[in-house]
Amino acid sequence: MIARTIAATTHGRYLVDPPPGRDTPAPLLVGCHGYAEAAEQMQRRLGATPAIDRWCVVSVQGLNRFYQRRTDEVIAGWMTRQDRELAIADNIAYVHSVVDAVTREWQAAGALAYAGFSQGTSMAFRAAAASSRPVAGVLAVGGDIPPEISDEALRRCGRVWLCHGRADPWYTAVKVAADADRLRHAGVEPHVVEYDGGHEWSDPVIAAAAEFIRTVVR
Repeated sequence: MIARTIAATTHGRYLVDPPPGRDTPAPLLVGCHGYAEAAEQMQRRLGATPAIDRWCVVSVQGLNRFYQRRTDEVIAGWMTRQDRELAIADNIAYVHSVVDAVTREWQAAGALAYAGFSQGTSMAFRAAAASSRPVAGVLAVGGDIPPEISDEALRRCGRVWLCHGRADPWYTAVKVAADADRLRHAGVEPHVVEYDGGHEWSDPVIAAAAEFIRTVVR
């Protein structure tokens, strides 16, 4: 048995909350949801951020869609370990295409920032690190930095905020410390936010997100 891969055209889905006006370029916040979630969940998280109304907010849905067994809801993930390198390249190109499309349609030509939750954190870092546009920052919640990103690429991520719950069984204090050390080695000083709770986007994260968006547009 011989396995091969072939490129195929597919369509991705994203949600947009545009800024209130188009007179001035709006900053753009691009969110990447976690595993087995939909774009709506990430959009609600970002939409709960105080003072987010002057931003153009986008939630990109992973290309790997499937059904939630109990509710029959359509959910998605970003990739599996099968053909991983090809999927990474496809996903980066996909997210960058979304940024291009939103920028054209809604004059989102201000600061560009990414936010990720859980599995989506890796996607946010990958998109930021490979961006041809300047990136103001990455808000990472409950997920770690992908191992393949170089120090040079990490420096393109702008201000990085690492958020984790003290009771999070996956993104532990050990992993947070390792990511923080890695960023410092790359020349990026991270802002670490610890909060009571687990693997969740809770009120302390909402507060951190508000400070993040205020900080990256200074």
